[in-house]
Amino acid sequence: MPLRLSFHKHVLEFNFDARTSRGAMKERVSWFVKLWEESNPDVFGLGESAPLPGLSKESLEDVETELAALMKKVNAMSSSLPESLDTMDDLNHFINTTWGVKHSANRMAIESAILDLFHGGKRTLFKTNFVEGNAIAINGLIWMGGLDRMLQQIDIKIRDGFRCIKLKVGGHDFEKECDILQYVRRKYFRDNIEVRLDANGAFKPEDALYKLNLLSRFTIHSIEQPIKPGNPFMEELCAKSPIPIALDEELLGIDTVNDKRNLLHRVKPNYIIIKPSLHGGLYGTHEWIEVAEECNVGWWLTSSLESSIGLNAIAQFASTYPINLPQGLGTGTIYTNNFPSPLEVKNAALSYNPRLEWDLRHLFPRESLYLDE
Repeated sequence: MPLRLSFHKHVLEFNFDARTSRGAMKERVSWFVKLWEESNPDVFGLGESAPLPGLSKESLEDVETELAALMKKVNAMSSSLPESLDTMDDLNHFINTTWGVKHSANRMAIESAILDLFHGGKRTLFKTNFVEGNAIAINGLIWMGGLDRMLQQIDIKIRDGFRCIKLKVGGHDFEKECDILQYVRRKYFRDNIEVRLDANGAFKPEDALYKLNLLSRFTIHSIEQPIKPGNPFMEELCAKSPIPIALDEELLGIDTVNDKRNLLHRVKPNYIIIKPSLHGGLYGTHEWIEVAEECNVGWWLTSSLESSIGLNAIAQFASTYPINLPQGLGTGTIYTNNFPSPLEVKNAALSYNPRLEWDLRHLFPRESLYLDE
């Protein structure tokens, strides 16, 4: 049956002062793609296109322009779902040969909508043990803020059962950041808390190694992106750092398998952090994981502040792999107008509660404005 597509722009509003190394955020713009068969519009797949300004290669205008063009193309075609989507290669082939999608965030949305519709339009993209109730361990993210606010967040996360916390560094006075880490180690020395750090490229190359040596006193699991991406000193830093280094922003713009392989062979990080909405969608993430495992590099997935729709897609995708490390998927409760869903965070893990329902009544309130008629 011919496929039909529409999309809707939605502004997600933070329920707190969301401070990042790139400034404060009060809202987050996403586009939601709806895909259905012409003869059965009540059964549809959903996907979320969630570019991050300042990180995504595509602008917000680029995203909407491509979605509008894609909608016209799909709605003028007679293409139908493929008979098989057993592998990521099947999905990649279908999109590349039938539609073509340039931007990473849109790629994520289209892949999700296709997989959702293929499996019956019930928000089940992959039939794994996650949707049957098996939880995914996650880290507890500590948002940037004043010293007291950050210490309060740490106490709450550990009280809630988190044994892996992630803190941003580089945005405050370095000595104060060390004070926070010392607080954690002194207060929770019996609790075996794993600490991850994320510098977002904030350290200067000339003093990065010095700071890493000081931070190593606090038994750090890993630090993401200590210096800005593209700096050749990253190779030396990975070789000499007393703290395992994880690449994050360094992965942006690396699109081909050969380029991905060359980066990991050259820099030799301990880990990579993959955000599907920024790194080529689900298929691009699949490629990164294959290359990382080939190069003996660890990895975990992180959401990029998607709503529950995008978070659900990432979590289900993650559950198709053996998961050995806590994932960065604890962002489902940060919005006042997120979509109620079966996703729950309990006991430092993300789970899918089949007894809860998706509430999507407000997702497409003005759908007719985006339909190509």
